[in-house]
Amino acid sequence: MRYQLWPDKDIRLENIRIDGVPTLILRPAGKQPTPVGVLWIHGGGYILGMKEMVYMGRAMNLVKKYGVTVFSAGYRLAWQEPYPAALDDCFAVLQYMNQNRRGLGFDRIMVGGESAGGGLCAAVCMKARDEGIHVAFQMPLYPMLSNLDTESSSDNHGKVWNTRRNHLGWGVYLRGKAKDQVSPYASPAQQTDFSGLPPCYTFVGDGEPFFAETLQFVEQLKKAGIEASIDVYHTDVHAFDMMNPENELSKRAIAAFESHFEYALENYT
Repeated sequence: MRYQLWPDKDIRLENIRIDGVPTLILRPAGKQPTPVGVLWIHGGGYILGMKEMVYMGRAMNLVKKYGVTVFSAGYRLAWQEPYPAALDDCFAVLQYMNQNRRGLGFDRIMVGGESAGGGLCAAVCMKARDEGIHVAFQMPLYPMLSNLDTESSSDNHGKVWNTRRNHLGWGVYLRGKAKDQVSPYASPAQQTDFSGLPPCYTFVGDGEPFFAETLQFVEQLKKAGIEASIDVYHTDVHAFDMMNPENELSKRAIAAFESHFEYALENYT
């Protein structure tokens, strides 16, 4: 795996705190940013990860190729504070972006993330809808959406993430809460009203734990009349595009993701 870490001549970096949440702001260097702000949320099963993981995933090219401004939130991990701490932190950053959109030069805001960050992306978009904040587009990649076992997560031995790790992550994140009495803000798969949510694009591997819940999430959006699409790749490696971005499968997934992002830039305002 090879990643370009800071310093990067194409990225202008700012490190701030938003309501106590450590946040990286990445802007294109040497040119005027596109008037689009993207909240990007890192993965790690709610128990691991850091805001600097933004360098490993899809958000970096959104800055470099499309000139958007990316906010990467350093939310509290579940071993520090269980739900709703992570959601509260990410939503605080979204609120800041929304309240200051004129000063930041944004004409729209999008939200994305990988794995647990994809689950938080979905939850943030649900809360934004409920509180009247407009999100133009959501990108929950191979998202961690369901605290309940699914057909693909119940007995999964895939690489990087599997059933045992999944149970651990959810157990720490939702500790003290009954499995069948969990808010959709905590486990977005429990949502029953998908109306009014942002258009969505995602991709997932067919052999990884989150395959079934990702398919269901997209189908529920479509049933509610929301534009949503998914690409499925034949692999049991969770976050395969981050684990090995140079292989052919990852290159295909990255190209498709960027094609959908270009469509979103042109069509979702």
